[in-house]
This record gives sequence, structure tokens and C-alpha cells, in this order.
Amino acid sequence: MELHCLKIFEKRVGIRLADGYGLSETAPSAISTPPFLPRKLGSVGIPLPGTEARIVKETEDGYVNVPVGEAGELILRGPQVMKGYWKRPSETQMVIRDGWLFTGDIAKMDEDGYFYILDRKKDMIIASGYNVYPREIEEIIYQHEAVEEAVVVGIPDSYRGETVKAFVKLKIGVTITPEQLIDYSRQFLAAYKVPKEIEVLSELPKSSVGKLLRRMLRQEENAKVHS
Repeated sequence: MELHCLKIFEKRVGIRLADGYGLSETAPSAISTPPFLPRKLGSVGIPLPGTEARIVKETEDGYVNVPVGEAGELILRGPQVMKGYWKRPSETQMVIRDGWLFTGDIAKMDEDGYFYILDRKKDMIIASGYNVYPREIEEIIYQHEAVEEAVVVGIPDSYRGETVKAFVKLKIGVTITPEQLIDYSRQFLAAYKVPKEIEVLSELPKSSVGKLLRRMLRQEENAKVHS
């Protein structure tokens, strides 16, 4: 949410919004912005009392912390972290390692200890060796006044490994070409992040609770390549 929109909303409802982060596996909160600290736009805040958070990457010597400001996987440890999945030991071993919960979320931490969630690790696109986060591209596309919904996925590419494709649903009564949306994205994104293709759909796939299903679109694109 942009800062001016945030301030307008808070003025209308008369309360201060607080960002936070959690999972079912953390029952459910782990990070939040307390009311006595400055709020940073885009940040989910700092770890709750008694909770430890790290940003790590895998190396030949195991998992190590990444430098401040760099992206990596968010891992958590604290009293609210689950002991494991009920009667699913193999899945538990995949996410709980040495007492740390590996969230599968890509995040970064700034110099003040505030955390920022970038995307899901499994959704990250690797194009020509560069890490591309779909969420970043989606947020740019959403800023176009013609777009109602957007989903970005990585699709197989014989040269780049993966390339960026976006699916969008336009607002009722609005017309815009995929080429125009690509040109718009180019103004705000590095060249390797700009969608190489945008497909306009009348509806985007959603779950029963209304969540956009990026996985379904990615599977459909992969099926086209292997058909």
C-alpha cells in the first residue's frame, strides 16, 4: 500500500494499521511493528519478543546468514514455532532443522532490524542467472489504472532458463494491449524483470477463498511446453 493511500485509510477509519507476518506453523504471528516504534512502509516489522529471525542462504558449508539488505530465506525460532506436523515426520524434517523453521519465504532485513517479505521461494524465477521475484513485478502492473488483477510466473525458456510472463484481468470497460502494459512495466523494472509476454484473461484462476492461483497458471504453461 502506498504511503498516501495508507494515511487516507487510517484517517477515515481512525486507527493505525500495523503490519505483521506469520504462518500457521508459528501459531500464527512471528514478526510485527509495535506501536512504540517507527513504521517503515513495506516492512512487516521486527521479531516478536522471544522470537529469533534470520535471513540465510545455502552454501557448501550449510546455511549462512546473508549480509544486511540482501535477499535470502527467512527462518524463525521461538516459543510459538510448532514442534512438527501431526504424524508427518518426513515433512517436519524438511521445514524444522536444528530448531529453526524454514518458512520458504524470501525476505531481507535492513540495518535497523526491520524485515521485508519479497516472495515465496518456490515462486522465484531464475532468468539468465538473475533472481526475479513475481511479487515485485505484480505490484508494478497493479499500479496501472487498467489492471484489476495480475499474476506473474516463470515459464521455460530455452535460452534464459526461465522467462517472465504475466497474466492480467482488466477492469470492466477498459481496453489496453499487452504491448502497452509491457512498455509501462519497462519504465519501472530492470530489463531482465520486464515481462516478455502478457496475456489478458477474462478471469484468473482462484481458490475457494479467492486467492489467485499462480501455481495453476505455471502448470498450464509448463504443460504447453511439454505437449
